[in-house]
Amino acid sequence: MAIVLFVCTANIARSPMAAALFNKKMEEMGLSDRCQARSAGTWGQDGYPAAAESIQVMQERGIDISSHRSREVRAEIISTADLILTMERGHKEAMQIEFSHNPTKILMFSEIIGQGYDIADPYGMGLQEFKETAAELETIIEKGTDEILRRASAEFFEE
Repeated sequence: MAIVLFVCTANIARSPMAAALFNKKMEEMGLSDRCQARSAGTWGQDGYPAAAESIQVMQERGIDISSHRSREVRAEIISTADLILTMERGHKEAMQIEFSHNPTKILMFSEIIGQGYDIADPYGMGLQEFKETAAELETIIEKGTDEILRRASAEFFEE
């Protein structure tokens, strides 16, 4: 099974929403047994729930992330991921330095659709910002699913 790791700062807003949205997409496509998303944070502390706004915005999309607990990016998490998608350029650069054994599997999430911009952190903002972030994450997933699958596993379409 291919593992896609979404990474943000604290692993309570953007990355858990992205992972949940991607997993929902895999379920809709009948591919949840072949590719799965997880999440972590560069400055994350283990065990914190997703932000209340993240939970609410995902509930509005029929996704329950209330059991999510944050975790910090560590070598063992990185080693199990086939593709790592970061929310910001700083996340990508820091991870490529710290986990230099395979820097090519670390990309900014927006690079999946041929761009290279940071996805703004809605934490500490209002519910509307969380809604906008979720919509942006959904758009990138919709446009970039094939590329994510291709990069996560070279053999994905060959099986």
